[in-house]
Amino acid sequence: MTDGPKSNELKAEIVVLGGGPGGYTAAFRAADLGKQVVLIERYPVLGGVCLNVGCIPSKALLHMAQVIHEAEEFGDNGITFSKPKIDLDKVRSWKMGVTKTLNDGLAALAKQRKVTVVYGMGKFSSANSIQVESNDGTMTAVHFDQAIIAVGSHPTKIPTFPYDDSRLMDSTDALDLKNIPKKLLIVGGGIIGLEMATVYHALGSEISVVELMDQIIPGCDKDLITPLFRRIKKQYKNIWLETKVTSIKPEAKGLKVGFEGKDAPESELFDSVLVAVGRQPNGKAINAEQAGIAVDERGFISVDKQQRTNIKHIFAIGDVVGNPMLAHKAVHEGKVAAEVAAGHKSAFDALTIPSVAYTDPEVAWMGLTENQAKQQGIEYDKAAFPWAASGRALSIGRKEGVTKILCEKGTGRILGAGMVGTNAGELIAEAVLALEMGADAEDIGLTIHPHPTLSETLGFAAEMISGTITDIYMKR
Repeated sequence: MTDGPKSNELKAEIVVLGGGPGGYTAAFRAADLGKQVVLIERYPVLGGVCLNVGCIPSKALLHMAQVIHEAEEFGDNGITFSKPKIDLDKVRSWKMGVTKTLNDGLAALAKQRKVTVVYGMGKFSSANSIQVESNDGTMTAVHFDQAIIAVGSHPTKIPTFPYDDSRLMDSTDALDLKNIPKKLLIVGGGIIGLEMATVYHALGSEISVVELMDQIIPGCDKDLITPLFRRIKKQYKNIWLETKVTSIKPEAKGLKVGFEGKDAPESELFDSVLVAVGRQPNGKAINAEQAGIAVDERGFISVDKQQRTNIKHIFAIGDVVGNPMLAHKAVHEGKVAAEVAAGHKSAFDALTIPSVAYTDPEVAWMGLTENQAKQQGIEYDKAAFPWAASGRALSIGRKEGVTKILCEKGTGRILGAGMVGTNAGELIAEAVLALEMGADAEDIGLTIHPHPTLSETLGFAAEMISGTITDIYMKR
């Protein structure tokens, strides 16, 4: 006679469902505010998609790609390195080491804060309880006063594609680095697809990209995308815009992909195909209806500025509450939810959420885009400073960059900014702070930036708005 599944019971003042960046931030903040917290995570480590199969491992691999590309390009400057020897096992081990360091750090932070972590798949059984099933079949009932849902999202799958074939990958599979395909097709020219294209191109794959829209990274202003597009157009075999994939058929020698678009072939054979066409929220995977939580047909959960759902004592944060699906948005929402749950006056009122594509060159933007300003009929002044006039950009051999700002006509108040170029993701933070603080072009132009740096380019762009620029000539 065998024993049935074990069962346990826990009581929490606040339970957090999901241990990604938003979830663990909410749990830690609630604990810091004196609450007794239980954190439920379906996988055996904390960190969620971002830390384990997203932001962090991809950035580690993108750093590797940058080193490979820089070594190649320095041949033109008189320094030639031998062709790199790639040991995939070592690369994979190094990448996993990066994530493990952060996993261990989060586990230690949870222990220091006396946050109880329960590993397993959690689903609501009522408006005040969640049932958690662990990998070994153990069932844990967590009873709570308040809950914060932070269950994230998953890669979008196209139903007709043969996902049972290992040569068809999503972003998680791509980061596993099982092999380096000779010919790789990226379906989706957004941020995730292009970041993976950067990695696999550096590793030696012949890259083709197919995008349904008329530009890569749809949603970003075209002038910021152009320098990136020009660079990768030379590096990749094909970039097919305004093109859709009509079929993917497994064959012995590869995946035969059918296309429909103005410049694409009728079909072509690839060793592997990476599908990166977006992500879908996990709102429908948690039995939310058992708690009375409203979930829309796509899986999103609506919340107010305090991150409350339609059930007053249950909050939701991160990808599951809507776009943009970005870790830094989830982190701030997590703090708000924890603070409100702990009785503090708090609300999510960010004026902007920056976006970054960690491609080569990087693309970053925040606030109002030109496209949005035109659609909304907002009058603005624009300045775009070319990195070809930046001493720092020239000294590192990357003059293709541009820094752009949009200011309110008449007042000069910062409405938006964008950058394309090396380290754009680091540089955009100054523009975010400027917008949040209500700065105008003169404030930024009068801020002394260190020279020579790429950060100067935002100051120069501001000087172009105020008419005080001396580093380039502007006709009066």
